[in-house]
Amino acid sequence: MNRILLIDDDEHLGPPLATYFQRFELSLTHAFKPSDGLALLRRQPFDAAILDVMLPEMDGFELCRTIRKESDIPIVMLTARGDVMDRVVGLELGADDYLPKPFEPRELVARIQTLLRRRTGAVKAAVRAPGELVFEGLVIDPVRREVSRQGEAVDLTGTEYELLLLLAREPGKVYSRDDILNHLRGHEAELLTRAVDIVISRLRKKLEPLDCIKTLRNAGYALALRRAT
Repeated sequence: MNRILLIDDDEHLGPPLATYFQRFELSLTHAFKPSDGLALLRRQPFDAAILDVMLPEMDGFELCRTIRKESDIPIVMLTARGDVMDRVVGLELGADDYLPKPFEPRELVARIQTLLRRRTGAVKAAVRAPGELVFEGLVIDPVRREVSRQGEAVDLTGTEYELLLLLAREPGKVYSRDDILNHLRGHEAELLTRAVDIVISRLRKKLEPLDCIKTLRNAGYALALRRAT
């Protein structure tokens, strides 16, 4: 059973959601405060986290930033209805998906299941295709899901890693935003088209000073590195 951590100060949200999650073999643990949630994440293994934006102690954005310094766990953020900026900021900070409040529990389960399938699928793909992908200044280990830049480890989120691996499987091939969205199994194409750009921007920053990703206007993105000989 996959273990999900909910960090939300609404004390009435957790119990019915936990009961509903059990129908889909998901075990939900509810923390009311960010400090409690962080303590749980550091003590116990979880498969995904759900963060509300409006929280005591620190908001969901700061909490997401803090978690991302320590973990690549899939993160879904709960945002105010219609507040596109909340969603964009969350994605920029490393969240993998978002859902506006109020939400249907079934949709939240679907988002969580998508992230879990994506993560499991990446691990299976790595097992099927062992061996490092070695480029000039960049090494990707699909088995260990590790990336190093000029000999230094790079900490990527699950979404960032999967996007980089997609590009690295066929260096030079141009992937459109739609190709990338289909690979990442995203939602709400208009906003997530922007999200592709956000993830690409995060990747570029983390891989600096390497100039890894090439943008082709009105076409998409490609890995710009040559394989090491």
